[in-house]
Amino acid sequence: MLTIEKYGAIDIGSNAVRLLISSIHEEEGKVTRFKKTSLIRVPIRLGEDVFKSKRVSSENIVRMIDAMQAYQLLMKTHKVVRYKACATSAMREAENGEELVQLIKEKTGIQINIIDGKDEAAIIAMTDLNELVNTDATYLYVDVGGGSTEFTLYDSGNTIVSKSFKLGTVRLLNNLVSSDIWVDVEQWIKENTKNYTAISLIGSGGNINNIFKNSNKTTGKTLSFLYLSSYYKLLNSLTYEERIWQLNLNQDRADVIIPATRIYLSAMKWSGAREIYVPKIGLSDGIIKSLYNEKQNDE
Repeated sequence: MLTIEKYGAIDIGSNAVRLLISSIHEEEGKVTRFKKTSLIRVPIRLGEDVFKSKRVSSENIVRMIDAMQAYQLLMKTHKVVRYKACATSAMREAENGEELVQLIKEKTGIQINIIDGKDEAAIIAMTDLNELVNTDATYLYVDVGGGSTEFTLYDSGNTIVSKSFKLGTVRLLNNLVSSDIWVDVEQWIKENTKNYTAISLIGSGGNINNIFKNSNKTTGKTLSFLYLSSYYKLLNSLTYEERIWQLNLNQDRADVIIPATRIYLSAMKWSGAREIYVPKIGLSDGIIKSLYNEKQNDE
């Protein structure tokens, strides 16, 4: 007998706040299917407040409450039976982060979990890559966010090592990343990939998804280092307004896409990867998977 339930995942990032609603299809004797039903994204850009002033501004507190009220109503309308809201780098560092969590709980009923970099990397690692990539190979998973980037090394389907760095697109835009961070990331990637050959990257995040979409490649194909390098040069040759007009980018994407591409290219260079897979999965997908695993453990 087929059973269908809807789960919700709220990802409160440094650049945007997302709600993913997924349908979970279960039938005895068959592999459970996770089907994305709806994805809503609001570009609140909490990181621009927090990385400069250490606080979420009054304006963005109001926007956050409005967004959470909207998400609560959408989940109710979709008849979502389980949900989880996770906040990452910006809310971790906000001096009024816990205060905002409590306010949102009071106003909307939504409980937000502020997770650390390790938890973030672990949730992302829950995303099922087996059907997307060759499990016999070695991959460096790179999830680029506004406040941090999570790196996970996979070999033969197993997670080898994972680490989160304060290297994010909003931080880079505001010149808040020291050269020491870049050095630390380079050393970590080189040290952890040195014993592997033929490494490929797996890229996640809105920016690489956008680049892949504009490449007109079919699902499952890869982007080459050469293609990404050429696209990076193109981005840098255009003004902010030209990137919006000529590349049809959203205004909150047209600036962060440059530092994001730099991070992916750097990771490819330091790991020796010549291609990048873009399966269009991320933290919200991992949250959905973690909710399902929790349900299985409860039964």
